[in-house]
Amino acid sequence: MTQYVVVSGNPRPGSRTSILATAVGRALAEPAQPTIIEVGELGPGLLTPGDEATAAAVAALKEADVLVVATPTYKGSYTGVLKVLLDQLPAQALAGKRAVPVVTAGVAPQAAAAEALLRRLLTELGADVAEGLPVIEADLPDSAAIAEKYAAEFS
Repeated sequence: MTQYVVVSGNPRPGSRTSILATAVGRALAEPAQPTIIEVGELGPGLLTPGDEATAAAVAALKEADVLVVATPTYKGSYTGVLKVLLDQLPAQALAGKRAVPVVTAGVAPQAAAAEALLRRLLTELGADVAEGLPVIEADLPDSAAIAEKYAAEFS
């Protein structure tokens, strides 16, 4: 059975970015349910060696077959908390895994630029990166429809 994992790199759990990422993960995994990782919930444990919640998140990333990795655009890129989590993976830890970069931003050029940077990071970790999903904030109320459309076109 394919393992789907959604990672929301927003520092605020339950954010609009998280809602979109979860919708994408559920649409791709249907009828299964994806594992959801809210990086913001890991808090200081992200920087604490041996933190159990962070170790469980890293293990889920390693066990996934398909990853939906989402972030709002912060300072033109992905969030620091997302980078801190992904930095805990060894080289090529995502080899053989499909990754979907999902990025939200105020305007389309920002979203596209940040998606390209997240794509590079996921590629560096060995993932087979699917077409990304840059979404502007004005469209976030339509997250369910955006996710369904993306899943229907996912290959």
